[in-house]
Amino acid sequence: MTRFRYIGWPEYGRSVEKLAELVAADGLKFDLVIGIARGGVPVAMVVSDRLGAKVDFINVKSYTGLGTRIRPPKILTTITEKLQGEQVLLVDDIVDGGDTLRTVTDYLTTKGPAAIKTAALFTKPWSSISPDYSLGVEDSWVVFPYERGEVKRLRASGVQRERSAPRIHDPVKTQRRRASRLK
Repeated sequence: MTRFRYIGWPEYGRSVEKLAELVAADGLKFDLVIGIARGGVPVAMVVSDRLGAKVDFINVKSYTGLGTRIRPPKILTTITEKLQGEQVLLVDDIVDGGDTLRTVTDYLTTKGPAAIKTAALFTKPWSSISPDYSLGVEDSWVVFPYERGEVKRLRASGVQRERSAPRIHDPVKTQRRRASRLK
């Protein structure tokens, strides 16, 4: 049975502020914060504001219908800001299987940024990729305040959420991926 964790607006606001503080505490200067639509858009707005960086968005289709994944995710619209030589922070609300974060990171790398770091409020324990900044691991289905209606319709239809198969986290591969993004 799927466990749900409902997050209200006050908790959501505190969480996004904590993520911004976590990124800022690292002392890196980012030129651009990119939010992955849909859930990464409000996160990117707050984080970019707190860091004093420009903001842009990328639209990615990771699901079709309710609870059914698209593999690999499809990039629908791209960013408008130039990336060449920029320090980029890519943000989303949650990293589930890791496919979306990896797809977008790989795409952005082709645009020549000086570095790409990643951030998400939460990461699933079965994710194939770990963001550089995260508030922690969450194994329940997180319901953010902007998607309550969608989840209500999903539950009413009886559709169960597709869950990624657990993957073994390889810290060496993760470090290599991060090092290659910083080149």
